[in-house]
Amino acid sequence: MSASPPMKLLLAGAAALVVVAGAGGYGLARLTAKPAMSDAPADGRKILYWYDPMVPAQRFDKPGKSPFMDMQLVPKYAGEADTSGSSAGVRIDPAIAQNLGVRTVEARQGVLASGLTATGVVDFNQRDVAVVQARAGGFVQKVYGRAPGDVIGAGAPLADLLVPDWGGAQAEYLAVRRTDDTALIAAARQRLRLLGMPEGVIAAVDRDGRARTTITVSAPLGGVITKLDVRTGMTVATGQGLAEINGLSRVWITAAVPEAQAGQLRQGQSVGVALAAYPGETLRGTVQAILPQAQGDSRTLQARIELPNPGGKLRPGMFATVSFDSDARPALLLPSEAVIRTGPRAIVMLAGENGRYQAVEVKVGREAGGQSEILAGLNAGQKVVASGQFLIDSEASLGGLNVRPLPATGPAMSAMAPAAKPALAEAVGRVEQVSGGSITLSHGPVPAIGWPAMTMAFRADPMLLKGLKPGDQVSFAFEQPPAGSTVRRIAKTGAAR
Repeated sequence: MSASPPMKLLLAGAAALVVVAGAGGYGLARLTAKPAMSDAPADGRKILYWYDPMVPAQRFDKPGKSPFMDMQLVPKYAGEADTSGSSAGVRIDPAIAQNLGVRTVEARQGVLASGLTATGVVDFNQRDVAVVQARAGGFVQKVYGRAPGDVIGAGAPLADLLVPDWGGAQAEYLAVRRTDDTALIAAARQRLRLLGMPEGVIAAVDRDGRARTTITVSAPLGGVITKLDVRTGMTVATGQGLAEINGLSRVWITAAVPEAQAGQLRQGQSVGVALAAYPGETLRGTVQAILPQAQGDSRTLQARIELPNPGGKLRPGMFATVSFDSDARPALLLPSEAVIRTGPRAIVMLAGENGRYQAVEVKVGREAGGQSEILAGLNAGQKVVASGQFLIDSEASLGGLNVRPLPATGPAMSAMAPAAKPALAEAVGRVEQVSGGSITLSHGPVPAIGWPAMTMAFRADPMLLKGLKPGDQVSFAFEQPPAGSTVRRIAKTGAAR
C-alpha cells in the first residue's frame, strides 16, 4: 500500500525537523562547552600549591573556592617568597605605597646630641652667707639706714653698739701695758679677745691708749641684706642676730629634671644656661650636686648648678633653661617619627624587597633633636618606614600581624631562660569539619587579637579532636605560631543539632 501524496509531504517535513533539531543541539553544545581547565599558567611558571591568603599555612593541591572564606584560592608559584611564616610580614603594591605617601629611611650610625633640657630658677648661693651677731651685750646707738634687699659692699657699716663691759676691760689692759711685763700684757690682751672684741678695736686701743666702748658693726662680705633685726635704741644680748647677708659673686641654678630622665644626670656634668633676660647668650656651668630627694608633687629631681655672677646680673628668682651635655658616644639612630609606641613595646616597620614590610620590635634609648637611639632590634643600613607606617598598619593591623621580637641578650641567658609560653586567644564556635590533625571552626569575634567572626581551619593534635563531630558547639583556645593557627585547648559545650 502506497502513501498518498499528502502523507508523503508530512513524513518529509517531520524528517527535516529531526535533522534541524539534531544540528541545533550539536551547535548549542559546541557553543556552550567550556575548555578544560589547565593547571599551567599562561606565563609558564610552575604552580606549587593553592592557598587562602587569610589562612596561608593551609595548602591545597588544586584550585577552587576557599573552605574558610568566600573567595577563590590563590596559586603559589615557584620562586615566590614564602608567606606562611611570621617573617613575611605584609605586602603592599609599590604603586599603592607611593599613593599612601610611604617614605623610608636608613638606620645610621651617628652621635646623638644632648636631649636633656630642664627649666631652672636662679637662687642664692647658700654657701656664701654671713650672719652678723652682737659679740657682747649692749645698746644700739645708731643705725645706718639699711633695709632688707639692699646690696652693700664688704665693710659697709650696719649699726653702732655701746658695750659698757668693754670699757673696764680696756682700762685694765692699758694699766697692765704700762708695767712693761710682757706676760701680763699678753694675758690682758687675750682677755680682750675672749670678751669678743675684734682685732681692729684692740689695735685702736693700743694705738691711741684710749678705751673704746662704742663699736661699729660692719658687713663681713658684700652682697644683699636678706635679714636685718637692728633698730636704734634697742638692747642686744651676747650672740643676738643682727643681720644676714648673702653673697652675689656666685649663684645657684636649681633645675627640675623629670624623674624619668634622671638617669642621664651625673655630678660634674657640663651644662649650658640660657636666660630670657639675655637672649642669645649662653652661660656655662657644671652640676655640683644632685639632691637626694625627689619632689613628690612634680616627680622631679633637683640638680644644682653653680655659676659665676660678674656684675650681679643673675638675680635670684629669674627663670632659666638648662641644657645638659651628654656623652659623645656613637649610636644607631632613627627619626623618632619612625618608632611606633604600642604600650610597653616600641615597633618599627622594616621595609623589605618587592613591597614587603615586617613589624620589628626595637629597644629605644635616648631621644633628642627628633632622633632616637636604637639599642637593639636593628642594624645599620636597614630601611625603615618613616612616614605612612600607620597607613600600613591599616592594611594589616599590628594586633594580627606577627611582630619580630627582640633578639636574646646572649647565648648564656638564652640557655638559662625558660621558653616563654605564647598567649592563647579564647573563642567559641561550631565544628564544621574534623580531618586528622585539622579542624574547621565557625567562630565568633576574637577581641584579644582583633579578629572578626569567620570560618577557618586550625591545626590541632588529633588527640584533642577525639569525640568531636560537625555541628558540635565548642569553646577553644589557640595560638598563632609561624606554622599557622593551632588549637591548644578545646571543649564541647553543646551537641550537634
